[in-house]
Amino acid sequence: MPAAKPVCHILNGPNLNLLGEREPDIYGRETLADIEAACRARTDAFGWDLQFRQTNGEGELVGFVQDARAAAALIINPAAYTHTSIALRDALAAVAAVKIELHLSNVHAREPFRRNSYVSPVVHGVICGFGSKGYVLALDAARALAEARASR
Repeated sequence: MPAAKPVCHILNGPNLNLLGEREPDIYGRETLADIEAACRARTDAFGWDLQFRQTNGEGELVGFVQDARAAAALIINPAAYTHTSIALRDALAAVAAVKIELHLSNVHAREPFRRNSYVSPVVHGVICGFGSKGYVLALDAARALAEARASR
């Protein structure tokens, strides 16, 4: 029986379903479907399965995180919940997978409230400011970290 493929969960928080139309000068013109297609191409190229999800609800996003407990990697763009959700932070702390926080914009160059992240202290790394390309960067980083872990 062949070994199961590693699984990566990419989770997206509130308003990311509006990518391409919501504040395109900040978030770009690509849609979430465009980003998902690029991520699928990348995970297919390195032989991983991908679970790609979006929700506007905090509780549902926490459930998605819990669903990823057995994954090789979890990449999360928590959007506004980055700055507000202790529940999301606690769910992420319970996940042993490689975890990467992702933001399309450079949150450190924006409003002061965006510089506080409840998520950052419980993830392995943060990628921000590279627009939709950040998703592929996050996948490459997650793969490298997961493979390094597996070789120990």
